[in-house]
Amino acid sequence: MSAKTTLQNPKGPISGAEAVVRSLVAEGADLIYGYPGGAIMPVYDELYKFQDHINHVLVRHEQGAAHAAQGFARVSGQVGVCMATSGPGATNLVTGIADAMIDSTPLVCVTGQVPSHLLGSDAFQETDIIGISTPVTKWSYQVTRVEEIPEIIAKAFYIARSGRPGPVLVDITKDAQFGTSDFSYTPCTKIRSYKPVPETEENDLVQAAKLINAAKNPLIVWGQGVILGEAEEEFRAFVEKSGVPAAWTILGVSAIETSHPLNVGMVGMHGNYAPNLLTNECDLLLAIGMRFDDRVTGDLATYAKQAKIIHFEIDPAEVNKNVEVDVAVMGSVKHTLKAILTHLQTKTYPNWLKRFKELDAIEFDKVIDDEINPTKSGLTMGEVIKTINANSGGEAVIVTDVGQHQMIACRYAEFSQSKSNITSGGLGTMGFALPAALGAKMGAPNREVVAVIGDGGFQMNIQELGTIFQTQAAVKIVILNNDFLGMVRQWQQLFFDKRYASTEMVNPDFVKIAEGYFIDSKRVTEREEMTAAVAEMMKSDKPYLLEVCVEKENNVFPMIPSGASVSDIRLE
Repeated sequence: MSAKTTLQNPKGPISGAEAVVRSLVAEGADLIYGYPGGAIMPVYDELYKFQDHINHVLVRHEQGAAHAAQGFARVSGQVGVCMATSGPGATNLVTGIADAMIDSTPLVCVTGQVPSHLLGSDAFQETDIIGISTPVTKWSYQVTRVEEIPEIIAKAFYIARSGRPGPVLVDITKDAQFGTSDFSYTPCTKIRSYKPVPETEENDLVQAAKLINAAKNPLIVWGQGVILGEAEEEFRAFVEKSGVPAAWTILGVSAIETSHPLNVGMVGMHGNYAPNLLTNECDLLLAIGMRFDDRVTGDLATYAKQAKIIHFEIDPAEVNKNVEVDVAVMGSVKHTLKAILTHLQTKTYPNWLKRFKELDAIEFDKVIDDEINPTKSGLTMGEVIKTINANSGGEAVIVTDVGQHQMIACRYAEFSQSKSNITSGGLGTMGFALPAALGAKMGAPNREVVAVIGDGGFQMNIQELGTIFQTQAAVKIVILNNDFLGMVRQWQQLFFDKRYASTEMVNPDFVKIAEGYFIDSKRVTEREEMTAAVAEMMKSDKPYLLEVCVEKENNVFPMIPSGASVSDIRLE
């Protein structure tokens, strides 16, 4: 057989492995991240034949495959695809799958499995990946018959992308891959008993509009649902007609530009002073495409108790789960935000907005100025982000790992377009950023992609430098190195009497490691070096690693202590 295969419909039976690949091609999945092995080898043999139609990226660890697929999905709006063999290959995907589940990222994960007659026998590299993955997927299914493959792949893509998106896992036994059957592919458009988008009740829109029109001091908190629903235009129209100040969760940022006059900053544990404090002073809270995560609400017993609450939501399971609401407007926010506009009065809230600006000024004087315009000798994380902003003009995709650098980047990065902030929100997965940045760059090849990573998280998936080198994806990697697991150290300082248990890092030479992967690199230790170094990195058309040695014991403020009220936000 030729090493290349055309896309013409096959005549007669084909193997299950070929059916998998043809199904992926039919779904437009032309980019796959994966790692081969015995139980998935028949599919890889077919991928070789279809290499003109599918680009397979060989990662260095299966967790990297899942995170890369996440980065691709988040920046492109498409379904990300990853692939692994059975046993350890499949289990190595699980962290990325769990991350995608809690952050509503659409993935289709294909794993190989031992032959069906060996299931349950503890065969070599057999693991019950369906049992393991079921709690962290929208749907998991094990294929044991070749005839099932096209229908199951079609269902997988439909479930992953529809309604509230999420990951799906399809496990395929080796005998199903080797078996033969006639092939035809029909995309899935509905599944009996599965209703991904609930109906919107007109009365809910009317009741919500009445509350909005009557409010004196309303506040919007929006989340990633606006971006996932591709509702950026509708959201902007809603914000501007209602005149309501709008704050964002960490996954919602960039739905409207950070410079918008009604964008009042980030809520949450390390969010901005004004929107956190005024959550407990507003008379109406509009939650749009967000799920009242504990890092946003703090102590639920004191969260927005004085306010009426409206929840715009696509997932019924999220309504009244953490916070009791007065009106739930169900449906896709792209539809509901447009539908409610005709019921809204055009309003402004100058005195209420003045209150935000007053609190912003306090935060700037006590926290922000010293972070982005430091007078101390050591470099701060904030001034690094400020320098990146000066070079990106807010156009770059910023991919962050988890920790202090994540909070600093999300607080200070400037964004002028949507799908620009890629981070691990709900699961908080260290090791996320490097492979996710690779996926983001491949999902948006014409955009600058900057990975901002701490020295701890960088080493969790450092091997993906090999994938970046092999693909030559022009990812810009910024390591903010403070020689600590910084966020844990901050908590130890504030709440554990400075007992720095197992948080100080003895790090390798990151620049030499990058050189070993033939990636251009530089280390910055002095403020005078930074502007030129960042500019050099941003101008490069190749992968580039910049290590910036920052202050070892700087803390991220403001901060709401764990379990405290949003009103207890600390500036120092």
